[in-house]
Parts: sequence; structure tokens; C-alpha cells
Amino acid sequence: MIEKLTVGMSISLSGRLRLQAEQALRGVKLWVDYVTQRGGIYLNERARHVPVELVAYDDKSEVEQAKKNVARLIKEDRVDLLFGPYSSHLTLAVAPIAETHRKILWNHGGATDTICRQASRHVVSVLSPASSYLRALPAYLAAREPASRRLVCLTPSSGSFAAHVARGLMEAAEPFGLAFVRIPFDSPADAIARCEELILSADADVLVAIGSFADDVKIAKHFSGAKQVVAVAAGVHAFGQALGKKAEGIVGPSQWEPGVRYPNIIGPGAEWFSAVFQREFGVSPDYPAAQAFAAGVVIEETIRRAGGLDDERLLEALGELYIRTFYGAFHVDRETGRQTGHEVLLVRWEKGKKVVIWPLRGYSVSRPPVQNRSRQFDPP
Repeated sequence: MIEKLTVGMSISLSGRLRLQAEQALRGVKLWVDYVTQRGGIYLNERARHVPVELVAYDDKSEVEQAKKNVARLIKEDRVDLLFGPYSSHLTLAVAPIAETHRKILWNHGGATDTICRQASRHVVSVLSPASSYLRALPAYLAAREPASRRLVCLTPSSGSFAAHVARGLMEAAEPFGLAFVRIPFDSPADAIARCEELILSADADVLVAIGSFADDVKIAKHFSGAKQVVAVAAGVHAFGQALGKKAEGIVGPSQWEPGVRYPNIIGPGAEWFSAVFQREFGVSPDYPAAQAFAAGVVIEETIRRAGGLDDERLLEALGELYIRTFYGAFHVDRETGRQTGHEVLLVRWEKGKKVVIWPLRGYSVSRPPVQNRSRQFDPP
């Protein structure tokens, strides 16, 4: 008899990914507390609620440690539910282990499209893929910055996440007649040196930084005087704290913002999540925390519909799942686990705060213009 339901997670409690990974871990902890306060997760096969326990190991932001952790969680701890790590490269590293053991890896922190392209049936993504991060930017520029003529995109020379963000942006830019220039870099100093004259001498260009959090901060800080700066890292509070007044006017993508409301959600609302997170941890939640908590809400609903914990039955139930949480819409492609329902927002820093600038006022968040969509979301 199942006495408790064990949730396992390899997460970066130390190393370069600690900042965002800590938010993700707190999101999962808050979900476990939320479930516990309601008596646990209801298992139809047991006709009762089962308490939930979280087991988390530090992967130190390192691939080999993440692999060891996930193998331990599956083979030794025999966890019932497996949350993925934070970051694309760690998720890619552990996905084959989950696939080998036919264990669903609930992906809340790996956005690169490569994760889905590996065709791993057992990776289920809650967050939107990297190629959708900046697909809305050309439409926004056309509406609000029509003088913009060229996107100068700075991306690291290695890694797949930035490449997919850039590809999605390039594809979206073409219908709007925007030129696209991609400049790979080995370090922030290299990026700055390679495009400083290009950016500062052209007031109609848009600079787009798609690096690590530290890369984006250094690049954005240097070019804060340019006409328009876009940075992937601008979607989290720490970006504004790092740049101070220099963050003003900088645009970035965000998977979730607390002020955005979605209709017909399951689970708690954004107000509850934001307030309880602030009370428990003393800081405001960013989207890494929101998408981790939302993964838990999706898991609970999937278990309810599947009637139990069997991973194959959960996968069958997921294929028919069209729902919304406070995080937004959820629907995955049943073959790849790719998230196709959720939509990425655009935010801009104004007077020390993030302001949602896309979808534009008058558009429904759940049904924005076609330029900001990877597919039509039509719940049954």
C-alpha cells in the first residue's frame, strides 16, 4: 500500500544556476505544502488522499552531478514523480535516463527546442519552448517602434537554447521586413567589442542579448543608452536589481507575470500564489517559481484523470489535457511532450518595475495575434 507519494528533484542549490534554480525549488516546495494542507493527492486506485514528500539533491549546476542525482532518485529512492532540473543543458543531460527507465520527467526549467526534438516520450514540458521566447517582438516593434529596421542579435557561440531563441526571432522578423543580424560571442566583452560601434551609431537598430543571466546583465548595462535593448534575462526581478536605473526601457520575455489573469483556471490563483510565496520566502516570485508550481498543479490534475500513478496511463491522460492554471494554458504534443498551449509575454522595465507590454491592450492573453502563437489553443 502506498503510504506516501515521493517527489524527486535534482536542482542547482549551488553554482552558476543557483539564482533561478532556487526560485524553481521554492515553487515545488510551495506546491508540496499546498497539497499537504489539503490532505495530500487523491489516488483513485486507493480511494484516499496520500501525503507528499519532497526529496531534492544539489546538482551544483553540473551535468554529471545532475545525472547521478536523477539515477539515484529513480533507482534508489524510487520516486513516484520526477521533476526536472533547472536549465536546458541539465534537462537534456538527464532526459535519456528518465526515458531509459520509462519515467516521466516533468520539465519546468529546460526551454531549448532540442529537448522535444529528441522525441523522448517521457519528457513533458510545462514551459513554452525557446523558439517562442521572442516571436512576439517583431509584432510589438511594428506596432510601437515602426522606425526599427534591424535586429542585432548577440548569442553565445555554444549551447542550443540561445540558438533556438534566435531562430524563432529570425522567423518572426521576416514578415515585418526587419533585417536580422546574428553575432556569436565567446564572452560578454567579446560581444560588446564586436558590435559597439554598430549599435551606438544606428538609432534605428534593436539590440537583442540572448546569453546567460550574467552575460545579459553585462551586455545590457553597457548598451543601456542605445535606442532599444532586449534581453532574455530581463524577465526576472534580479535583472532590475542588478542594473538599477539602467534597466529602464529594456524589454524581455517572461513565461509568467503575476498581474496577468487567465480565465477558467484550475488550482489557486495568481494572487494566492504571489502572496504566499512572498510570505514564505520573503521575495516576489519570478516565472521559474511559477512554472515549477504550475507543473505540480498539472501533475495533480493528470493523476486525477489517469486514476493513478502509472506513467503510461499518465501519458495517455496528458495527450487529452487542455487546461489553464494561474501560469496560463497547458497542452502538450502527445508525441514529443512539447508545450503548445502556453504563451510567452513581453515585459519592459519602467520605474523599477516590470510592465507587461505584449499582448497589447485589447487583445486576449489566451488568444493573442497570430504572430505570437505557435498554434491555436482551442480547449474542448
